[in-house]
Amino acid sequence: MKVLLVCSAGMSSAIAAKALHDAAAKQGIEMEVNECSTQAFANEIKDGYAIGLVAPQIRHRFDTLKEQAQAAGVPCILIQPQGYTPLGAPKLLAQVKKELGELK
Repeated sequence: MKVLLVCSAGMSSAIAAKALHDAAAKQGIEMEVNECSTQAFANEIKDGYAIGLVAPQIRHRFDTLKEQAQAAGVPCILIQPQGYTPLGAPKLLAQVKKELGELK
């Protein structure tokens, strides 16, 4: 499964993306997690992603990003602040599972 994590410049999300990937792997879930900036999101989300994840620090852009994802037929959620840390990856994975259903 491909997951796209978007933040302002596409840089602070790298740590959260790796942590999410590792948390998924520990549960036997194959997950590719990529990051991008808000400027690249509209085009990137069209590339076969299962879900878009919006970093909490850009929640003011969530409605616009969600519309862009929906136009591509992809669900999009706002990451809870507790999930946007290396230690919060299990919370973020739970949030993804809640949106998409149990993952295998």
